[in-house]
Amino acid sequence: MRDNPAMNPIDDIAAYMDRVGAAARAASTAMARAGSAAKDDALRRLAAALRTKLGPLQQANELDLAAARAAGLAEPMVDRLKLTAKVVETVAEGCEQIAAMPDPIGEISELRRRPTGISVGRMRVPLGVFGMIYESRPNVTIEAASLAIKSGNACILRGGSEALHSNLALWKLVQGALVEAGLPADAVQLVETTDRAAVGRLITMPQYVDVVIPRGGKSLIERIAAEARVPVIKHLDGNCHIYVDAEVDLEQAVVVTDNAKTQKYSPCNATESLLVHAAQAAAFLPRIGAVFAAKGVEMRCCPAAKAMLAAVPGARVVDATEADWDTEYLAPVISIKVVAGLDEAIAHVNRHGSHHTDTILTTNHPNAMRFLREVDSASVMVNASTRFADGFEYGLGAEIGISTDKFHARGPVGLEGLTSLKWIVLGQGEIRR
Repeated sequence: MRDNPAMNPIDDIAAYMDRVGAAARAASTAMARAGSAAKDDALRRLAAALRTKLGPLQQANELDLAAARAAGLAEPMVDRLKLTAKVVETVAEGCEQIAAMPDPIGEISELRRRPTGISVGRMRVPLGVFGMIYESRPNVTIEAASLAIKSGNACILRGGSEALHSNLALWKLVQGALVEAGLPADAVQLVETTDRAAVGRLITMPQYVDVVIPRGGKSLIERIAAEARVPVIKHLDGNCHIYVDAEVDLEQAVVVTDNAKTQKYSPCNATESLLVHAAQAAAFLPRIGAVFAAKGVEMRCCPAAKAMLAAVPGARVVDATEADWDTEYLAPVISIKVVAGLDEAIAHVNRHGSHHTDTILTTNHPNAMRFLREVDSASVMVNASTRFADGFEYGLGAEIGISTDKFHARGPVGLEGLTSLKWIVLGQGEIRR
């Protein structure tokens, strides 16, 4: 391993990536047959190492933070880079949570005996090798590695150049935990160059890589989806909605909407658009408008919403354009529209949303059930903040990303999303006649 990949560029990217891919494929065979005890031991060792090595991790992280600030990186992006004690503890807990979960590999389900005498079922197996391409957040290194270990896969990680030192420090801990548990170090590899050509090679190696998972900005994901020669698990936008129904607990609605928008602006599960039933608009909008005004949130409104919010002291209210209904802001900005009812709300979400996460706030059970059935999104919620759309919050231990695709994996992708099912047949010498 190179001590400083940024200072030691790799001359032949194709050859280097082929070596990484071949090592990953070989390691995937060993990981597929690894026992639960060894995988769980590696995860617990990794959790312990994260806690005991917090100081060195933060020293490496400080190099990235200093470089990011010197380069003029926006503060929200700098915030994503931070390996705080809380962030490290969260990923350590995630490792332990995953270790405590049942091992999905080898599980047989739907076993049925056929009239011919054979028994037919399905067995859960690893995907093999996945490539992970991500930006900014170094905690993703541990989330991806821990899920790969438990699911019996090998993975090739390529983090952003802005988190190079942090990712290298974290990766060393992962490989140490693997070796100590008797598992191959190459089960988790980090691409040791920031050359973008490495990404181009990674996503066009079907002989080594079974699936690619991009996690980052829209431009990155669009590039991967367009150029990949292997399957991609992805989402492009997080244009999430909250719909406040005609029958609703107003106090609860204010609290949930506030949290969904302002608890943190940068994640893909933050609410970007607010729809309010016309029957509740006069009661609800001034109250949430006052909350947003106090927090400096700009409100881009339809004419009806603007009329009700204009009188709120300190409110930043502007006219919404058609483009606003389709926009993921990742900032203290929200689009607001008054709708005639549930039908219009569902139609608006399905037309303008990104099929990520959408919530209805209501006390009307039939309306809640209609929203759950008819909104075409990976996560659909009733009376809860969209910020819960997260693998850790869903009890998955960690997530490899969010998928808004409809095949294989949808929503937060945890252990099961990194596995597949194959048919198995158990017989006693039966032949087909």
